[in-house]
Amino acid sequence: MTIKKTYQTEQGVPVKVWTEDLDKKAEEQLRNISSLPIIHHHVAVMPDAHLGIGCTIGSVIPTLKAIIPSAVGVDIGCGMMAAKTNLHAKDLPDNLSKLRHSIERTIPLGPGARHQKDMELGRIQNPFISRAEIDVFLKDDAEKRFQVKVKKWRQQLGSLGGGNHFIEICLDETDRIWVMLHSGSRGIGNKIGMAFIERAKQDMRIHHINLPDKNLAYLSEGTQNFTDYVQAVSWAQEYASLNRRFMMTLIFGQLEHYLPHIQVEESAINCHHNYVERENHYGEEVWVTRKGAIRARENDWGIIPGSMGTRSYIVKGRGNAESFHSCSHGAGRRMSRKQAFHNFNMQDLENQTKGVEMSRRKAIIDEIPSAYKNIDDVMSNQKDLVEVVHTLKQIVNIKGD
Repeated sequence: MTIKKTYQTEQGVPVKVWTEDLDKKAEEQLRNISSLPIIHHHVAVMPDAHLGIGCTIGSVIPTLKAIIPSAVGVDIGCGMMAAKTNLHAKDLPDNLSKLRHSIERTIPLGPGARHQKDMELGRIQNPFISRAEIDVFLKDDAEKRFQVKVKKWRQQLGSLGGGNHFIEICLDETDRIWVMLHSGSRGIGNKIGMAFIERAKQDMRIHHINLPDKNLAYLSEGTQNFTDYVQAVSWAQEYASLNRRFMMTLIFGQLEHYLPHIQVEESAINCHHNYVERENHYGEEVWVTRKGAIRARENDWGIIPGSMGTRSYIVKGRGNAESFHSCSHGAGRRMSRKQAFHNFNMQDLENQTKGVEMSRRKAIIDEIPSAYKNIDDVMSNQKDLVEVVHTLKQIVNIKGD
């Protein structure tokens, strides 16, 4: 076992933590979460855990007959996708900048970015999604159904977003080429999340339920708000999954111009790390919210990225019951974005991302590797949660501001 600490409050369930690198504010958040009457058995905290809004990022929260919308968050269904190819480093062009620019011209990058026209997929050799599947999904009147207004949500399907979202070309331990990306449910997921967080807060006020933090407001089974949220969050999680498949298809369409013989080997991995699902744990049907954590049942495939200058990992779950069959979703931040901007400059960014083909600019200094925890420490702390199958190192990195 690699559980490092267990917290126990007088009124709450235990908190089981897979790291010693946890600040006091995050510990306080976890104690607040554990004190809620809806929590089942215990709270599990992954080794990349750090302070969030209301709920600690890197926590796994099982709830009985209720869901905390802010635990799921506003980037509903955010997650990773990775595809292994048949080619090796020796097959790559000498100049990777043209390849990077081709992808950047094809995938809309940054907050609010969207496609300006429908993207044709007919000639792509390695499709992860069909145009017909996209069109069927986009026929849904999601704005009306979920009472949110996001005019461009259809055009944002197949776009990256900003922050820590990225696209990478990587090499594994045998120099095999992989494509990896990180993104979620874009603007409509954000609107759905915010709308139901506010509905949960209203429910708490109406029923005079006192909470240690207003952002821990929850929706209870049997209410209309709960029913509406389950439908909305499920839809947004599907949007996020389709978004990654759409982008991966477009990326391979560009790679085929430079690498005509490229093919996908094995099934691509596509996993959420900000989501909620109904599962059975410790003898109860519960709602499991993984806020910055991926599912790691026995033999589940997963992706654990480091940062844009360090290693990432393809893993298989070990099915650890105490973690609710979960593991970390990445390295985890060790400083805020504001702190990173204050502490680092462009030369630091250059030094920490040497050898990576990327656009280095001041707007992404907050994503510098030193702003994140040491991925090797994170992986060492979860040996009982996952088995490492492949180790990846990026050679091309693409980010929105």
